[in-house]
Amino acid sequence: MAFNSVRALEQMMLIRAYEEKLVELQASGGAPGTCTSVGQEASGVGVVSALRSDDLILTNHRSASHLIARGADLGRLFAEVMGKKDGYCAGKSGSLHISVEELGVLLTSTIVGGELGLATGVGLSRSMGDGDAIVVCFFGDGAACEGRFHESINLAAVWGLPILYVCENNQWQAFVHRRETMLTDRIADHAPAYGIKGETVDGNEVEAVYEAAARAVASVRSTRKPFLLETNTYRLRGHFEPDDQSYVDPTELDRWRRRDPIALLKAKLTTNGLLAPSALNAIEQSIRMQVVDGVRFAQASPYPDFAELTTDVYA
Repeated sequence: MAFNSVRALEQMMLIRAYEEKLVELQASGGAPGTCTSVGQEASGVGVVSALRSDDLILTNHRSASHLIARGADLGRLFAEVMGKKDGYCAGKSGSLHISVEELGVLLTSTIVGGELGLATGVGLSRSMGDGDAIVVCFFGDGAACEGRFHESINLAAVWGLPILYVCENNQWQAFVHRRETMLTDRIADHAPAYGIKGETVDGNEVEAVYEAAARAVASVRSTRKPFLLETNTYRLRGHFEPDDQSYVDPTELDRWRRRDPIALLKAKLTTNGLLAPSALNAIEQSIRMQVVDGVRFAQASPYPDFAELTTDVYA
C-alpha cells in the first residue's frame, strides 16, 4: 500500500494532541505523570506505516506514537493511563506498560532496554513458525549504551532472527545528553560489527522514515535476518512530566523546535498543494473531537473491581 502523507500528518497530529492532553490532565491532577514522545512522532508513524498487521511490536516508555499509529483507541488509552477498567490492560499498566495484543503490540517496557531482552524470544518464535511476519523492537539511545542492546543484536544475528531493531535516537537519556555517554554520532554504525545491515535516517521527516523503514522491513522479511534502523530525532519535552527541562541547552532545543516534524510536514503538504487549508482545518477539528470524546470515555469508565486485583499478574 502506498504511503499517504496526509494520513501520516493526521496520525502525527493525533499523537501530539493525545500526549499534550495527558500533560494538561497531569498538571490538573486528572492523570499521573507520563513520558511523552512529543517531537518524535514522525519516527513512530513512519516505521509503523511500513508494517503489516501480522508483524509484532515491542516498545518502550515513549510508546504513544507506536500505539496510535498502530490503531489504538484514544478512549481506551486515556482510560488505561487513568487506571480505569476499560483501559487496554484494565488500568494496571498506566502509560508505561501498555500492551494491545489485538494490535500486535506485545510489550511496552519502562525498564530501559527491557524490550531488547525479550525481542529475541519473540523473534525466535517467528523464525520457527510459518509465514514471513517480522518483529519490530523500538528503543532509545539510552538503551543503546547498555549491554542488553549488544547481547540482543548479537544473538539475533547469530541465530538469524527476523527482527527490525529501531533506535529512536532522541539525543537524551533521561537527564543526560547522548554526547556524554557515547563518542560516535550514529548508533546504526554498530550494525556491521554484528554482520548485519544498518541505516540512519532523518527521524523528523516522516516520508524519509517510511522509505527507510520499508527497505529495512523488506530486508528482514526476505532474508530473515535482523536490521538496525536509527531514526535521528529529538525529545521536545522533558524526560517525565512534569519536567522544566532546566538541564537542556536552550539553543539546542530551539534549533530542534524549528525542525518539529509536524510543522515540517504541514509546510511541505500545503506548499505543494496536497493539503488545502479547509482540509487541514477539518483534520484539526476531528482531532479535537477525538480527544474530547476519548477523555469523556475514560472519565466515565469505572475503576476496576477489587476482584480484578489478582488477575493477569504473576503473584
